[in-house]
Amino acid sequence: MSKQSQLKEKIKEQYEKIAIDGNTNSCCMPSNGCCNTSKVILTPFESSKAIGYDSDKLRTIPESSILGVGCGNPTRFGDVGEGDTVVDVGSGAGIDAFLAANVVGASGKVIGIDMTTAMLQKARENAEKHGYKNVEFREGDIERKIPVDNDSVDVVLSNCVINLTTNKENTFREIYRILKPHRKGRMVISDLITSKEMDPSEVNESNWCSCIDGALTKENYIQSIKNAGFDHIEILDKKPYMELDSEKKNQEKRLIRSISIRALKP
Repeated sequence: MSKQSQLKEKIKEQYEKIAIDGNTNSCCMPSNGCCNTSKVILTPFESSKAIGYDSDKLRTIPESSILGVGCGNPTRFGDVGEGDTVVDVGSGAGIDAFLAANVVGASGKVIGIDMTTAMLQKARENAEKHGYKNVEFREGDIERKIPVDNDSVDVVLSNCVINLTTNKENTFREIYRILKPHRKGRMVISDLITSKEMDPSEVNESNWCSCIDGALTKENYIQSIKNAGFDHIEILDKKPYMELDSEKKNQEKRLIRSISIRALKP
């Protein structure tokens, strides 16, 4: 099995566990205490508030869809409107999908994409239990093929997921493919960037699955978006996320920052 396949299987394993047992051991939430950082316990609701979600809006969606695994709030910047078609890439239990569904209304549609069986089951149960008729959740590998038609989507959202992929440019190309052309389609994502990328030979699988070792520098992240064809790339928000001590002497610390970006399909 290739290194990429091993990482993907490890990611599935970790997020299956989060879906079933809750988010008790994931770095994809602020100040969680792994990766050589100090431990501060936050509930998923508190974690979501800390990264930019509005508490009143969180109370309008299924509580079990809030796992606290993000690093920002893409729906805050998405300018989602009534009647829009929205795709949430890496939708997890459905937090951003349900927030978007509350906005697009009966005339709109939200599609969540995830590769983790337990997450999909949890999200689908949330949708059925709470009567969401304008949301569906589909299984898909966002690096290979997002199961959505070409040129059909108004807004793509993603929250702290693309850094988990091993080929980010492929992921951005897939997002580009499904968005409507002529700048009618836009991507709004929150993710993590790093001051120093990890050498492939030094990657730690656990840290990659926790959104750390797969992070790119801001320059390389933006370049991957450009290479996929996007333009009008705008940084909407950037803030410190965590600081990692080096495991080797006399090496600089890695600074991890959260970043929110909007880009258009020409």
